[in-house]
Amino acid sequence: MKGLLVAGARPNFMKIAPIHRAMLASGDAEPIFVHTGQHYDPSMSAVFLDELGLPQPDYAIGVGSGSHAEQTAGVLVGVERIACQVKPDVVVVVGDVNSTLAAALAAAKLDIPVAHVEAGLRSFDRAMPEEINRLLTDALSTFLFATSGEDVDNLMAEGVSAHRVFLVGNVMIDSLVDTLPRAERSTIVEDLSLTPAGYVVATLHRPSTVDRPDRLRSALGALADVGATVPVVLVSHPRSTKKIEASDLLRLFDGTRLRMLEPLGHTDFVALLRCAGAVITDSGGIQEETTYLGIPCITMRTSTERPVTISEGTNRLVGLDPKAAVRATREALSSGAVPGRPKLWDGKTAERIVRVLLDHLDAR
Repeated sequence: MKGLLVAGARPNFMKIAPIHRAMLASGDAEPIFVHTGQHYDPSMSAVFLDELGLPQPDYAIGVGSGSHAEQTAGVLVGVERIACQVKPDVVVVVGDVNSTLAAALAAAKLDIPVAHVEAGLRSFDRAMPEEINRLLTDALSTFLFATSGEDVDNLMAEGVSAHRVFLVGNVMIDSLVDTLPRAERSTIVEDLSLTPAGYVVATLHRPSTVDRPDRLRSALGALADVGATVPVVLVSHPRSTKKIEASDLLRLFDGTRLRMLEPLGHTDFVALLRCAGAVITDSGGIQEETTYLGIPCITMRTSTERPVTISEGTNRLVGLDPKAAVRATREALSSGAVPGRPKLWDGKTAERIVRVLLDHLDAR
């Protein structure tokens, strides 16, 4: 089986890496890695690939930044060209970024089966560009790999044929499990003079947060309030850093224990995460990682496409109210949490995905 694995953004690499390894380990599959270049900053791409054990891409499209339409169009053209040359048996896409939808569309128009990893995630908020990408990618896919029972239910409610849907677990957890032994050897917590369980990790990257000055100011204000009494480490996305500096919001850090770091490698970030007392984020993947690790997660969003992290995990949705975020963080620091392990979040999801593809493509 020749599988074209398409990834373009940092979270995608974490999902592709275990599948790439599982394909090689099977002895019956040839993974062909396509990097679309949606994330191109070295801290978000090259260094990250090395830590995850991914090889240099077999193909690089280099789409770069741009509007949603520009990125989608660039990846669509690039993946079509590569697929016509490689003639893969399946195109594997992960997550919900523009590269995901574009690669799925290119493959579907060439009558190549599409496998969508993380199918069925729904925030039910179509103002999120990711939600549009999820809906359309699932509609185009032959194989829909779901992370939880809720995701399967979403697909069934949308009329997806049951024979196309496979509950396989969470491939993000595969990467997390693989990284934990290295993270335990990291010295990042000591290097930052932090005390385990005595600090908060924060990430802010969604356009709905960082592209609106009022919301960005509000979110940073919440972090500063928490940082008045406990160290807060904001691990910043390059785009977020530019927005913060351009809006002169660094002054909010004055007199607090809030500090901002440039993007960390995956190993150091997991090391920082696993020892945190709580996490404040607008990320999707971090909701899952904190659930597995048992770290209280305060999500500053009005909706989540990962409700299992609330029902079975450690996640708490607080909306856009900074006071609610501060209150929830202080409560989390005083009470702590326990690991949540939804069904099949066991580090073996990629193996199940590859086995399904081998079995069904052979029959096809």
